[in-house]
Amino acid sequence: MKNIFIGGMVVVVLIAGGFIYITQYADMPAPEADTSTNTEGETTDTTRNPSAPSVTTKTNVAPTDETAVVVGTVTPNGDFTSYWYEYGTTADLGSNTSKQNIGSGYTAIPATGYITGLSKKTTYHFRLTAKNQYGTVSGSSYTFQTTEGTPAPVGGIPTAKSIAANALSRDAATLRGEVTPNKATTHYWFEYGTTANVGSVTALTGVGTGSVKVPVSVSLADLDPATTYYFRLNAQNQFGTVNGSILNFKTDGPAAATAPAVSTRPAIEVGTSTARLRGVVDPNGAETKYWFEYGTDSLFSPASITATVRASAGASSNQEPVEAVLSSLTPKTTYYFRVVAQNSVNTVRGPAVSFKTK
Repeated sequence: MKNIFIGGMVVVVLIAGGFIYITQYADMPAPEADTSTNTEGETTDTTRNPSAPSVTTKTNVAPTDETAVVVGTVTPNGDFTSYWYEYGTTADLGSNTSKQNIGSGYTAIPATGYITGLSKKTTYHFRLTAKNQYGTVSGSSYTFQTTEGTPAPVGGIPTAKSIAANALSRDAATLRGEVTPNKATTHYWFEYGTTANVGSVTALTGVGTGSVKVPVSVSLADLDPATTYYFRLNAQNQFGTVNGSILNFKTDGPAAATAPAVSTRPAIEVGTSTARLRGVVDPNGAETKYWFEYGTDSLFSPASITATVRASAGASSNQEPVEAVLSSLTPKTTYYFRVVAQNSVNTVRGPAVSFKTK
């Protein structure tokens, strides 16, 4: 019965450790929130001027015989920030965990620590500390007691790899990467910004507890056109925080939408009563419609013009091939046609081209 009881206690402690880590994220403010946390955990107004980090040590700890999972939050306040835990058997502390990077945003991010090499049934003091170029800040100190008969948790620190962004447009992009949870509950997020100092963060998202690489991605919107953005992937579990490399991408241009550009191409597949009209349209950054005007009058007098159905050419800044199929034409007749494109800036007509039905 004694062995059964001890085994039951081990399960409870390990589950509790996972619960501590998971609830760490439930307490996080939305990444876009204009609030941060000071060293005593109070909500304060956030300015967009870089400053020393804000730090909160949390009291929930998952100790075992020789290890402890500790948690807290760090707000980098606009500059690349590292964090670590100080700990020791007295209030003077004396030992440190390895430093880990937590980013440069203005959002409170979970800061997990895994302390090893402890003595059984011993009281330890600990606190979270963070540093950037504007200063070093420590949270409040608390204590925990190691156990006897509880093994260390299974798993390890995750891995994170940033991958080139795709689905680029004038105002959107998809950030991508790969995360390996390494058998512990893991979350990931992306940092991004218009400088290599990044600054903005996406929501923290769970990626499971597996031991294989998992593809992850986040779609961004409302970006500035013709602008270079920098980003990296971060991942975290109870064993620590890791960072992918910083990559960059450039949104499509132009910086401001302009009138579409068009050119008319020769018709193909000309028959006795049919023909395929072709052209090229560059929307130049604004949602653009296109159509073809055609008729037997080379001067395109209004009474002689027939128009095809309007279709979308998109809103890119690339040359898009467009076409339309005509039918019910008159045999052995010369027709004139041109491509027309319209966006919010202007309507543009291409040069006229002719063909003769068979």
